[in-house]
Amino acid sequence: MSKKHDAIMDDVLSGLDRPTATPERGGARFLKRSTSIAERMSGERQEKTLHLVDPARCRMWERHNRDYALLTSENCRDLIDGIKAQGQQEFPAIVRRLEGDTHDFEVICGARRHYAVSWLRANNYPQFRYLVEVRDLTDEEAFRLADIENRDREDISDYERAVDYAQAIKLYYGGQQKAMAERLEVSPPWLSRYLTLAKLPEDILNAFATRRDIRERYARALKPMLNVPEQAEAIHEEARFIAKQQARAAQGQGGYIDAQEVFKRLTRAAKPRPKVAKVSTGTLYARSQGERGIMVKKQGKQVNMSFDADLTEASLRAAFEKYLATRKA
Repeated sequence: MSKKHDAIMDDVLSGLDRPTATPERGGARFLKRSTSIAERMSGERQEKTLHLVDPARCRMWERHNRDYALLTSENCRDLIDGIKAQGQQEFPAIVRRLEGDTHDFEVICGARRHYAVSWLRANNYPQFRYLVEVRDLTDEEAFRLADIENRDREDISDYERAVDYAQAIKLYYGGQQKAMAERLEVSPPWLSRYLTLAKLPEDILNAFATRRDIRERYARALKPMLNVPEQAEAIHEEARFIAKQQARAAQGQGGYIDAQEVFKRLTRAAKPRPKVAKVSTGTLYARSQGERGIMVKKQGKQVNMSFDADLTEASLRAAFEKYLATRKA
């Protein structure tokens, strides 16, 4: 039961078992009780009933806009410590009641709170329970409520939001961006940018150490390049090469490449290259025609190689492999 609800009930019940005070004070108290009851009867005042429940009784809504699997005790540390310090969860999660399910409630807003309380209960703090407010919501209403609550939160990544929007536009708005933008009260161009992010090809997504690092502005910058076949081919090739490095890092072989560096390498790979093949000063070995590569010049028994300092690692390796192939021949 909420503090607000307790206060109202205390006011309604106050004085019933006490001697009546002066007429003026008794009348004022009766008027206050009457006004409070009248507001509730007319719908001008809405009461919220809060529940403290075992988080195990709750499951995430399948359309929740936060990837629960990405939550850890590290990225929820601020919330865990806050609940522990205050002795309770400060703001209730929004849930729907379930019927005929192994769980009693479905979480619409409050995944981090659910994780934090669950973690505390599993780590020597069994006294904590999950504070929830039960609401009757359609799926579209639940989507909009979750979006409004989390839109400005930095711990929801651009990519998570983009995927959520891409699913919602099909499920609730018939694929109509304008209709969806009106319901969310955002501009169509703003919504379009997130829908573009959700369409990034898989190999480009895999180039990032984690999809939580992928920003909307990356997709916005890459989109025109991906529409040019030659540039798109170079971007995809570089992305696949970076993805292999990230996979090795995941196995403890070297460090991860941060998101900003990945973005720089992808855009750099798409830059137009001067078309040069062979020149009098040596032979050019490149990943593909028109690209920069390694210039090789033989002087007696020595071989001199030169290449641009900003040549991508993928281009450099491919060019060197082409040179080695000619030596084997």
